[in-house]
Amino acid sequence: MRRALTLAVLATCAVLPALAQVADLRSKTEFRVCADPAAVPMSSQDGKGFENRIAQLFAEKLGVPVAYTWFPQGPGFIRKTLRAGLCDVVIGYAQGDEMVQNTNHYYTSAYGIVTRKDSPLASVEALDDPALGGHPIGVVAGTPPASNLARAGLAKNMRGWDLFVDRRVEDPVGDMLAQVKSGELAAAVIWGPLAGPLVKQDPELQFTPLLKESDGPRMFYRITMGVRLGEQEWKRELNSLIRRHQDEIDAILRDAGVPLLDDYGKALKQ
Repeated sequence: MRRALTLAVLATCAVLPALAQVADLRSKTEFRVCADPAAVPMSSQDGKGFENRIAQLFAEKLGVPVAYTWFPQGPGFIRKTLRAGLCDVVIGYAQGDEMVQNTNHYYTSAYGIVTRKDSPLASVEALDDPALGGHPIGVVAGTPPASNLARAGLAKNMRGWDLFVDRRVEDPVGDMLAQVKSGELAAAVIWGPLAGPLVKQDPELQFTPLLKESDGPRMFYRITMGVRLGEQEWKRELNSLIRRHQDEIDAILRDAGVPLLDDYGKALKQ
C-alpha cells in the first residue's frame, strides 16, 4: 500500500511540471494566432477574413498586437502550429474536437444550399426535397451533407470536391459557386461560414441554411476557439472575452455574411 501511494505521489509530481510547461507556452506580449493563410472568407494572410477581424478585436482588448503562424488547415495543422507552441489560439474550431481544448462557443452556423436566385430550386430547404432529383449538386466529400444527399437517393447526382486541400492552390468553394452561377451545377451544399460571405457579394446567388433536416448527421455546429490541452487559465480568459464582447463578435460575423443560428440549430439568431 505504501509503495502504491509513493508511486501515485511521484506520478502526480511528474504531471504537474508538464502542465506548468504547457501553460507557460502562451505569450503574454502577443496574441499569437494559428491560421490558414488562404481560408477565404474566414482567414487570409491579407487580414481581411472575419476570423482575422475577431483576432484583432481580442488583441485590442488584451492590449497586445496580433502575431500569426500560417499553415494550411488540413492534416498536421494543429500538431505543427498550436501543439508545437508556435501560436496559442485557433480562432475557429468546431466544438468537441479532441485535438484541442475548446473554449465556450461564440457562434452556431449550419450547412446550406446555394442556388441561383432565379433557379427553380431556389425554394428548396431540405436535402430530401424531390425537386433536387436529376440535378447535379456540388458537395465536399466526407462532409455531413454528402451523407444526407446519399440517404436521399441523390448519390448519382453529387459532384464531389476534396475536403482537405491547400487553399493557396485549390479553391473548392469558389469552384462550386462559379459552377452554380454558370449553371453547370444546379446547386451546391456548403458550410455556411464559407458560403455565406461569398454569396453575400454576388447578387445572382442565394444561401438557404438547412434547418429542416430530420435524419442523418446534423447540419449545424457550434464554433469555439481552440487552445492547447491543459491551458485552463488561458481558456477562462478567452471565455471571459467571448462573454463580454459577444455583441461585437456577432456584429463582425453578421457584417461578413455568416449565417448565425440559435444554439440548437433550429432558427436564425435574432
